[in-house]
Amino acid sequence: MPQKEKIQAMFDEIAPSYDVLNHVMSLDVDKTWRRRALREIVDGTPQQILDVACGTGDSTIAIAKAAAEGSRVTGVDISEGMMALVMDKARKAGVAERIALQLADGEALPFADGSFQRVTCFFGIRNFEHKEKGLAEFLRVLAPGGKVVILELSVPRNRILRWGYDLYFQHVLPWIGGKVSGKESAYRYLPASVHAFPAPEAFCAMMADAGFSQVRHRHLTQGLCRMFIGEK
Repeated sequence: MPQKEKIQAMFDEIAPSYDVLNHVMSLDVDKTWRRRALREIVDGTPQQILDVACGTGDSTIAIAKAAAEGSRVTGVDISEGMMALVMDKARKAGVAERIALQLADGEALPFADGSFQRVTCFFGIRNFEHKEKGLAEFLRVLAPGGKVVILELSVPRNRILRWGYDLYFQHVLPWIGGKVSGKESAYRYLPASVHAFPAPEAFCAMMADAGFSQVRHRHLTQGLCRMFIGEK
């Protein structure tokens, strides 16, 4: 099975337990990271926003709640199982009318050039088989003057934090994830994918090569998460 199809099948399988495990195992700090990112996304005017690799919709819903009246947030993902949970959550949050969903590959987005003022991707681009294709697509669908905001998990550089990180994410997390979801292999893949992600400087260079300007990144929570920003 091709790598992309394996990842799609894995996320379909863990979708029912994904939200609970995600928040418990991050101690809900992922919500703080999303709030930080929102400052770079919404600007008080009606916006067309694309949320790539939207998963179960936490980021899509957070953006829809923060965006100005008249905004529209389109969430795309390759996992039908993950997206099946989005609209019920959006209705409970009172923002279902601001959200549209489409099954789509982030490396081949089914939208016209310049369709969105913002493109976001939270904790998903590390799963792209060809990250440079994804970045090129993000740039293509952005309107001139638009901005991409990417959140991604990261390995801390402090040696003591790195030791604790590796202990938790390589041993404790797979055990907990396996017990709750029945899919320990998925929770071994997740930390491995973080370790395999390019270093921040290398990923910024990849964004610049794709054509983004004003590329920068910020470390959050001692480097457990990175926010990457680029403009068109």
